Amino acid sequence: MSTVEQFDARSCVLMRLGERRFALAAEDIAELVAPSRVFRFAHRTTEIDGVILRRGRVVPVCDVAERLTGKKLTARRFYLVATQRRGAGLDWVALPVSGECELITADLTPAADSDSPHVAAWLSHDGEVIEVLNLDALMPGAAVPEITAQGGSPEARA
Repeated sequence: MSTVEQFDARSCVLMRLGERRFALAAEDIAELVAPSRVFRFAHRTTEIDGVILRRGRVVPVCDVAERLTGKKLTARRFYLVATQRRGAGLDWVALPVSGECELITADLTPAADSDSPHVAAWLSHDGEVIEVLNLDALMPGAAVPEITAQGGSPEARA
């Protein structure tokens, strides 16, 4: 049996980015939180909108909607806080989502060599084929931003 034909039942969290849904493996989710104050810094990391403070951690906010759908999110309903591998450890990253999130169990079809690197697998749910995201490939540089000399203090926005 080829790799593409193998199935793997896993728990996933579905998230809405504009009109499309995407999924992340449930074990990679730390929590779902209401939108909170985003602190902006002068930094050189284009993938990061700013940071939020969550449970004593500085968590980068990364709007991946534009990379995945071609449009930035205009409304943020929640932040899906996910874990991302950084060397030997795990960092948190907050992904803005525009709609409800849902925990499901689904059979995953592994990504093919011809799929984009950010696609870890595919799942089918309610008649829709959904990409299961590989955050490490989607946001390889999304760590807490390095603050430049020009912007030592955060500017907050709602």
